[in-house]
Amino acid sequence: MSALSQLYQDVVIDHNRSPRNFGRMQEPDRTAEGYNPLCGDQLILYLRFDPEGYVSEVMFDGSGCAISVASASLMTEYVKGKSVAEVEHLFKCFHGMVTNAVDEPPATVGKLAVLAGVREFPSRVKCATLGWHTLRAALYGDTGHVSTEDKGGE
Repeated sequence: MSALSQLYQDVVIDHNRSPRNFGRMQEPDRTAEGYNPLCGDQLILYLRFDPEGYVSEVMFDGSGCAISVASASLMTEYVKGKSVAEVEHLFKCFHGMVTNAVDEPPATVGKLAVLAGVREFPSRVKCATLGWHTLRAALYGDTGHVSTEDKGGE
């Protein structure tokens, strides 16, 4: 097993067993719900902003496969303290990394790079991006349900 494969497994197992920022947030500024019917992943994402418009708190609740939970957990760690524009940029970098063949993940994604390998498994891309699409909906106040089936193969 390669070092990257081992790191991927270690990170996914760790974040699945002990997801960061997991639970229900009291009085969030925004929420969104996401669902991946292919795998059964479901989550609710909660956001709170500081007075300057930066993400001050982000939490998620729900259930899903290890990749879905780990990706959402990692995501919450990365978006805290970022502006909407910074989160949008991170979304695009992450999404591009897991959907396109890239020689090397962008530096912007940091530890999230361990999830780059999911692009080899299209159904797992939906697991890895569910939290991200749900985050994006919450950022822009879209209170409808986000479904990976509405994302055209993403």
